[in-house]
Amino acid sequence: MAISKIRIRKDDIVQIVSGKEKGKKGKALHIFPDSDRIVVEKLNMVKRHTKPNQQMRQGGIIEKEGKIHISNVMLVCNRCDKKIRVGRKILENGKKVRVCKKCEEVIDQ
Repeated sequence: MAISKIRIRKDDIVQIVSGKEKGKKGKALHIFPDSDRIVVEKLNMVKRHTKPNQQMRQGGIIEKEGKIHISNVMLVCNRCDKKIRVGRKILENGKKVRVCKKCEEVIDQ
């Protein structure tokens, strides 16, 4: 299996581009590079039926965020406030940073 380049990192603001949550924005909580999936805060909510155990005394139906394929989300630029493609640039001090392709804004701080 080919290793894909994941240009989204934890705590980035992303926008969903396809599926039932299309057009909504949220913060990336977890990235799973081995399966090319991402968990976005308060989006793609799924229900899990759980039994009571030591950690959770109360069993029942729990709602939590489900995984979304990484191809269905795009990064949102801080300056443009639109979904963007990500480029890479090397600064004068030799540091690699992610850059917005539309406005050339540096995404990494």
